[in-house]
Amino acid sequence: MNDQQLLRYNRHIMLPQMDIAGQQKLLDAHVVVIGVGGLGSPAALYLAASGVGKLTLVDFDTVELSNLQRQIAHTENRIGANKAQSARQHLQLINSDIEIHCVEQQADEAMLKQLAEQATLVLDCTDNFASRYAINRACYHAGAPLVSGAAIRFDGQITVFDFRNNQSPCYACLYGGSASAEEQTCSENGILAPVVGMVGCAMATETIKLICNIGDNLAGRLLLLDALNMQWREMRYAKDPACKLCSVK
Repeated sequence: MNDQQLLRYNRHIMLPQMDIAGQQKLLDAHVVVIGVGGLGSPAALYLAASGVGKLTLVDFDTVELSNLQRQIAHTENRIGANKAQSARQHLQLINSDIEIHCVEQQADEAMLKQLAEQATLVLDCTDNFASRYAINRACYHAGAPLVSGAAIRFDGQITVFDFRNNQSPCYACLYGGSASAEEQTCSENGILAPVVGMVGCAMATETIKLICNIGDNLAGRLLLLDALNMQWREMRYAKDPACKLCSVK
């Protein structure tokens, strides 16, 4: 680290759990953020500010006026722009020292596999089951830790699938083996704007902890937010011995 970096990240370095070694791990890390909307916006902003050295932003969608109520990486003058490119502009204003790449297309299985293999860690900030199952498969086969979040109405949830550990459950262990459940989207059900911020910030926190190997991460624990009553609950879950992905012999 140079003198400017030591000054920029001083508040991290002051934390005994982090120190210079932890900050260096962040600088050396490559985090893939899939979906730069409500969840991906705050997560990516804090990861950039925290000094994650390389970020890959994946989003094929474009910025719409209705996004601006909660997707804080985007601005009015970027309506119509690709979300990954829009977020990149914002992140570079926060931290010009980090490397930011954009994938402006919907990632298929082959691309997800490549991204997971290159990443230190992956964030799933998507809003549909099919994508979540595909990302889960890619991260499992690559052995890349996966931070997963979701939010709708006044509710949010976050968990970690740490595929560096063979005993870690996967997304399919928690939600079953197929994407046949009925989708619920913010466009149909609404979302309180700060809820995605709360979940996205929690995702960034778990990401930093996993990279720096500090604290107790959310692997095997699902954290549930009820923002209407401002309550957090925790549900524990284990590896499913019948899981067709991670329990196949």
